Amino acid sequence: MAPGSVQLIPITGIGEVAAGDDVAAVILEAAQAASITLQNRDVVVVTHKIISKAEGKTVVIEDEHSYRLLVESEAVSIIRRRGDLVITETRHGFICANAGVDRSNIDGGQALLLPDRPDRSAHEIRRHIERETGCRVAVVVSDTFGRPWRRGVTDVAIGVSGMPAVIDLKGTADMHGRILEVTEIAIVDEIAAAADLVMGKASGIPAAVVRGLDWPQVEGRAADLVRTADEDLFR
Repeated sequence: MAPGSVQLIPITGIGEVAAGDDVAAVILEAAQAASITLQNRDVVVVTHKIISKAEGKTVVIEDEHSYRLLVESEAVSIIRRRGDLVITETRHGFICANAGVDRSNIDGGQALLLPDRPDRSAHEIRRHIERETGCRVAVVVSDTFGRPWRRGVTDVAIGVSGMPAVIDLKGTADMHGRILEVTEIAIVDEIAAAADLVMGKASGIPAAVVRGLDWPQVEGRAADLVRTADEDLFR
């Protein structure tokens, strides 16, 4: 791989995940079957869906009314409501549609909730992978969010382990020597969005490896991405 390039490697062959499954073991088995050998400083991106399924975060819903009640029970506050669309704040601090309650890629009559502690889930997966491979890796847990003021959705990070969530460039110089005063890079969101290019929404590929990146040896968490109320100009 050329210096400065980034490689996106889908981990194929991951079947249906059930409650109690070891997500790290499932990923490692599929990677081995696909002849993917993990390397130092690889980032393993995992969609939250297989983590939520493994952690038993599946709920049976009887009808639309029970679905709406479930959304409201998962939200700590309702930010906006228009028809069936509800923008909420989750207990994690995420602002997203329907409190992250998801009915895609799951059997009918069921809904999938976000992991209780996605940073912890990422950490447990990372430590398992590192024990088995001897490589130093990072793990990013991703989900699909919409964005204010822009159409379309993109994947973002809701959990991280082994790397910073945000790289602060304040105080460094740009290419013209100007000192940056406010620039912060949400590197794990960029990684999640890049990995989704090879995972997709309907391809049945819930994990990928992002290779070739460099980052400071600093531990981050998804909470680092959440603006505090006093910083939020839109609430």
